[in-house]
Amino acid sequence: MEQDYIPCEIERKWQKTWDDTKVFQPEPDERKKFFITIPYPYLNGNLHAGHTRTFTIGDVIARYKRMQGYNVLFPMGFHVTGTPIVGLAELIANRDPQTMKVYSQLHGIPADILETLVTPEKIVEYFSKEAEKAMRSIGYSIDWRRKFTTTDPTYKKFIEWQFNLLHEKGLIVRGSHPVKWCPHDNNPVEDHDILHGEEATIVDYTFVKFQHDGIVLPCATLRPETIFGVTNLWINPDIEHVKIKVEKDGRTEFWVVSKEAYRKLTFTDRKVEFIEDVPSAALIGIKVKNPLTGNDVITLPASFVRGENGSGIVMSVPAHAPYDYLALKDLYDKDLSQYGLREDLRNIKLISLIAAKEFGEYPAVEAVQQLGVKDQNDPKAEEATKIVYRREFHGGVLKENTGKYAGIAVSKIKDVLTQDLIGQGIGEIFYEFSEPVVCRCGTPCVVNMVEGQWFLNYSNPEWKEKVYRCIEKMEVIPEEYRVEFNNKVDWLKDKACARKKGLGTHLPFDDQWLIESLGDSTIYMTYYITNKFFSRGIGPEHLTPQLFDYVLLGKGSVQQAAAATGLDEQLIAQMKRDMDYWYPVDLRSSGKDLVPNHLLFFLFHHVAIFEENKWPRALAVNGFVSLEGQKMSKSKGPLLTLRNAVDEYGADISRMYILSSAEQTQDADWRNSGVEAAKKQVDRFYSFAREIIGSGAVCGMCGELKLIDRWMLSRLQHRIRETNNDMRSLRTRSALQNAFFLLLNDIKWYQKRGGSNLLYDMLDTWVRLMAPFMPHVCEEIWQALGHEGNDIVSLAHYPIFDPELLNNNAELAEELVDNTLEDIEEILKVTKMTPQKIVLYTSAAWKTKAFRMALKMQSEGTLNPGVLIKALMAEPANRTYGKEIPKFVQKIVPDISSMKVERLEMFDGYELDELAILRENQQFFEKEFSCTVEVYSSDEPGYDPEHKSRFAVPMRPAIYLE
Repeated sequence: MEQDYIPCEIERKWQKTWDDTKVFQPEPDERKKFFITIPYPYLNGNLHAGHTRTFTIGDVIARYKRMQGYNVLFPMGFHVTGTPIVGLAELIANRDPQTMKVYSQLHGIPADILETLVTPEKIVEYFSKEAEKAMRSIGYSIDWRRKFTTTDPTYKKFIEWQFNLLHEKGLIVRGSHPVKWCPHDNNPVEDHDILHGEEATIVDYTFVKFQHDGIVLPCATLRPETIFGVTNLWINPDIEHVKIKVEKDGRTEFWVVSKEAYRKLTFTDRKVEFIEDVPSAALIGIKVKNPLTGNDVITLPASFVRGENGSGIVMSVPAHAPYDYLALKDLYDKDLSQYGLREDLRNIKLISLIAAKEFGEYPAVEAVQQLGVKDQNDPKAEEATKIVYRREFHGGVLKENTGKYAGIAVSKIKDVLTQDLIGQGIGEIFYEFSEPVVCRCGTPCVVNMVEGQWFLNYSNPEWKEKVYRCIEKMEVIPEEYRVEFNNKVDWLKDKACARKKGLGTHLPFDDQWLIESLGDSTIYMTYYITNKFFSRGIGPEHLTPQLFDYVLLGKGSVQQAAAATGLDEQLIAQMKRDMDYWYPVDLRSSGKDLVPNHLLFFLFHHVAIFEENKWPRALAVNGFVSLEGQKMSKSKGPLLTLRNAVDEYGADISRMYILSSAEQTQDADWRNSGVEAAKKQVDRFYSFAREIIGSGAVCGMCGELKLIDRWMLSRLQHRIRETNNDMRSLRTRSALQNAFFLLLNDIKWYQKRGGSNLLYDMLDTWVRLMAPFMPHVCEEIWQALGHEGNDIVSLAHYPIFDPELLNNNAELAEELVDNTLEDIEEILKVTKMTPQKIVLYTSAAWKTKAFRMALKMQSEGTLNPGVLIKALMAEPANRTYGKEIPKFVQKIVPDISSMKVERLEMFDGYELDELAILRENQQFFEKEFSCTVEVYSSDEPGYDPEHKSRFAVPMRPAIYLE
């Protein structure tokens, strides 16, 4: 081994070795298989720290399973369909300043190369090469023979087959539905196309049509029942309003809305025509008619009303909406004469319409007073609003003044009342986002009612039922996400599956449309298996439906597939054997942002197309990664690319850090200070290995084992057991805690106690434990340990827990020594004494016996202080201590009864000769404290000037310092 740890040299060496030996290119054999996949990256930028975390977790599990003896397939492809890459090519071609800056500075693309990326094809070519280089540089054990992009001609044939199949099953339907829409691209958008608002959902609001002189002032609400409590409308005099002609279902009306609302309405299923601009101030102070109650209500000015929300006009229900109450109160003393308003607004009476047991007559007023909300700008106003809405929704019922709706629960009224309003022509459905949505091209998105659109019929109850069954059968990591997946299935509605612009595959039954980017990435895991064959020269013309039917579904015969394709029967049979061997997916590991979309669609399509024995077996979810506390963004920054992390710190250090920074769905924060700390740990690991190997240490398991050696072997078994348990549930942080940090502490103690016989054996095991996490440095150490040729650590056996090597007495003996050491150090710290002599006293025999009896009773479930005292006093020899026994029992019973099962098991068969152990370690203590050390039993304290021996108890010797 080299003197210094130089990551780049070691990593290049072993990456070349892995490539040359094709160690990660598996073929079916007699071993049990493990097929793991990670969602392929979208190629509109370089891979970043978020990818680093998700992909490294996948690689660690792949390596771990490989070392367990599984035949592991870990493939990778590249996702390029949709509009983002097309939009990026346009921006680069137009030399958009912001884009050129982001991709040169954040993504590190040289200017001369960036200027050439003016077509989608060139972007795909560039980023696919860069992504593969990045993944190779960090040491992912990927079978690169199987890579593809989603615009490959053969992949398109695969997608055509899948969508024809779904169409034949009636799971793709045509109709008019609200979809997220980019007006610039004139296309529906899915989560991969969105710059901001990925979590946004489409919410159905109710438009309530207030009227003034034949003009409709529509107000959007999620709580149509509150119409009964409207006292006024809110209009912002500082935003632009327009008059428009609206035609729908044979009805023509004239509306006044904000300019932004007019734009949104043009994308709905209404015919909308601009008439004229309307001065906003002219809308304030007028009386409008409540369409349901017939009451006249006034319009008032409010700066909080936003033009982009709903219609830009808001109805006010101050009895039940804290913001409305606060806004009305804020106007009480204002001069509104500029709007012709001179009346006293205190005369506006609040109207209570909901009874909720937590509130009296006016819930909004009570919530504002309880929280001490000052005005509508007080942050606590939002909290008050949530409290009122939540309590009214879950426990409120409508009052008598709501007429025929009286007594109906608030939670049940929305759909009933909305349909009544629509039936009376005084209400309509209006779709709005739950939060603003912006396309990757930078255009604000709208909800568009698309006619003739193709949809995946995810609302189909029979289809959903299959997905529920799949989720119930599979393993979900972490387990609490099983509920999350079921909830997402509950709420999932039909999804648009086609668009008119972008990269992708044309719908085979309607080539005017392209299949959208999430629709074509649902069962592509099967394509990894077949693509190994396709890349040998098989063209799209060979990929007939009969081939996919036979290879993927087992339909038809090999002869029929050969006749339809012109391919050799043996080749087709081999494809099917590979498919039957590798499928289903054993684990799909992903970031939690893909739970409501990609991972959900992955399940839907699998249960629709495959028999149950091919359904996915496990899903794992991990959290996000921020950079120095800030959310990363490929288009705005900050951004840490995978390649930059490896170039600056090295592959193993980057892997070690990102895996130890957070657990499962917790979010990680990449901080340079943390990576520097990880670098020191990897340096320490390397240096320790170099020292052990340089010392000429050899296997010590065959020689005589001392007590400290047996302790080390026992501690090692705990670390092996816990690491394996953690790996099974993808708790990489905890696994590293056991496999590295805690084991490192054990080894340091072992060496401090003079242990040396097992250092070679320890290192051999430690390297194998750490190999999935830090494969390059572990390969280097493994080779230096004397493993030559094809004996690489990536294929070595992962350490297995051996209960025969557990030694409770050895561990308790070291615990006794450690406790004693710590107690002496604590006394010295408090007294600031420099001791000339230390005297230790072990527990009296009667105390040890009482301790053992208590342990036995606890393990049998019968521990009781009175029973224990009686049993001890029954022995004549103990009666001398009649006054001390009850006190001692009262002291130890709470400690023993609170012991966890693992701790109690540790004391099973407790037979320590504490006097012999401490005397055996006298020299150790004398060396630690540079003074004389004497050890006595409390039964025969040879030297006890201050009677300290009476304080000795099992596992805690009494201490006298002189």
